[in-house]
Amino acid sequence: MTGPESSPLLGEGAEAQVIETRYLGIPALRKHRIVKAYRPPALDQRLRTERLRMEVRLLREARGLGIRTPFVLDIDLAEGSFVMERVPGRSVTEILEADASDGPENRDLLRRWGEAVGRLHRGNISHGDLTGSNVLWTGQEIVLLDLSMGSHTPELEEFGIDLHLVEEDLNTLSPDAGTLYAAFLEGYATGNPLGAAAIRERALEIKGRVRYS
Repeated sequence: MTGPESSPLLGEGAEAQVIETRYLGIPALRKHRIVKAYRPPALDQRLRTERLRMEVRLLREARGLGIRTPFVLDIDLAEGSFVMERVPGRSVTEILEADASDGPENRDLLRRWGEAVGRLHRGNISHGDLTGSNVLWTGQEIVLLDLSMGSHTPELEEFGIDLHLVEEDLNTLSPDAGTLYAAFLEGYATGNPLGAAAIRERALEIKGRVRYS
């Protein structure tokens, strides 16, 4: 990989580290998929490579659907990492932690988020980890982050899980979660007018299963 100069660790999950960096003078992030020592090295390398390729592909395809995602600047398959632009903005989680009300600005934010997800689903892509921490608001547009758990060939169930995750996340962030989720669904129907009803119904089924399991 050419160009990036690594800086402090920004975040770490079970599968990947995200590190602040600069790439040819541009503020950037490097996402590195973590080596799993319990897997045979050849298998681990293959799985990390496949998942990295899929994430990069989904980021690019989502942008082709009119959804803002970070631009991928460089890829290193041998290392299991890629560099992407660092988009300035605040996550939906940060915004709602500062003001959890269902005021007009937050309802508009949720409608915009819903419309972006509707477009994603209409393009036959699921996100897989659709929480407010993986969504940025730049002040002008919604940016979807981290499609590492997404799918290019999802079933109805995966679309329903995406919506269910949004509702569950809002329940932890705001006492007005019901109103905000309704705004999200309004935007979702705009972005995915033909598929919205069936996917909302599946999300309700999933909610019922979780509640009584």
